[in-house]
Amino acid sequence: MRVHIADHPLITHKLTVLRDQRTPSPVFRQLTEELVTLLAYEATRNVRVTPVDIQTPVTATTGVRIGEPRPLVVPILRAGLGMLEGMVKLLPTAEVGFLGMVRNEETLEPSTYAERLPDDLSDRQCFVLDPMLATGGSLGAAIDFLFKRGAQDVTAICILGAPEGIAAIERQVGDRDVTLVLGARDERLNEKGYIVPGLGDAGDRLYGTV
Repeated sequence: MRVHIADHPLITHKLTVLRDQRTPSPVFRQLTEELVTLLAYEATRNVRVTPVDIQTPVTATTGVRIGEPRPLVVPILRAGLGMLEGMVKLLPTAEVGFLGMVRNEETLEPSTYAERLPDDLSDRQCFVLDPMLATGGSLGAAIDFLFKRGAQDVTAICILGAPEGIAAIERQVGDRDVTLVLGARDERLNEKGYIVPGLGDAGDRLYGTV
């Protein structure tokens, strides 16, 4: 598994505002969108393209366009939905699927309650959106789900990751083709499975239900 931790002052600045408990939900949502677009730039560095001939006002030349089959963007509901707009702004030709997953707050184990994905993901590049990589349970289950559908190349984009979650995903994916893109690697998980220092519950802060 390849792990890329973004190192850019704009990302660090936006993360600082996201972490601040005084940041209101509208600002939190806007910054999340902006931050995900920056992370998506790194995550799509190896997106597949095909050559295309075009005519400029000066001469004929060759460029590239996003290849087929189109990339598939998969936000994990509900918090991952807040990352979707930032991703499709950068990759508007992508298809979008959904995975609904919930974590049991006692066992910390995930379960899938909804999915809207193509039946066959063979030869698809998949981009999974999940703001917080804490224990790794939800993201790991989502990655497994996509590979069982035939995916061969999965990139996960997370705003924050804890060392425990990163290690759990690395153990789980084995030799499968997985890339993890993070805005930051935080210190640890607390006894409740929350990332420290983290930013709290991303879903609650996105949708104003704190």
